Amino acid sequence: MHLDRFKQQLRFIIEIDKLKRVVRQTILMDRSRRENDAEHSWHLAVMAMLLSEYAAENTIDLFRVIKMVLVHDLVEIDAGDTYCYDDEAIKDQLQREEKAADRIFNILPEDQSKEIRILWDEFNDRETPEARFAAALDRLQPLLHNYSTDGLMWKKNGIKSNQVISRNRPIEDGAPTLWEYAAGLIDDAVRKKFLAK
Repeated sequence: MHLDRFKQQLRFIIEIDKLKRVVRQTILMDRSRRENDAEHSWHLAVMAMLLSEYAAENTIDLFRVIKMVLVHDLVEIDAGDTYCYDDEAIKDQLQREEKAADRIFNILPEDQSKEIRILWDEFNDRETPEARFAAALDRLQPLLHNYSTDGLMWKKNGIKSNQVISRNRPIEDGAPTLWEYAAGLIDDAVRKKFLAK
């Protein structure tokens, strides 16, 4: 065992425990509290395992998708969660997150730091089939939460259906079948008055 390498890895493992305290705008489906980022990442990893058959391309590297969804929000330890419908906070989101990526990922040994940074950049760029599928899941998951809670956070924040459609349309790029399902949920949410027209 290379002691310095192991110490860096342990330091990173201890650092990412902080993801558990980053609270998202998403309400748990039982409405008991808001979800944290670690729970969100775990949920996406399970979704990737179960729903990979719906990816736009059937040759995706599932392990790569799972790694992407597990690391994509680590930057929020420093940058915080940015509510996807907060136009003001989105303006400097990438800058805050890149600064966080530089600090957090560089705790690791260089080879692992590079790997995680490549995965994080790939997720954000959405240029590969794996990244598009991972991003589709990242959008579908909070949509499921919003629908399951009768639009609690949509109502609280005055969100309208056109915003939800715009935010979630990229699901189609990574998983067209899941987009069909999501679009149906949005329509039903409007019909049931979970979401304002």
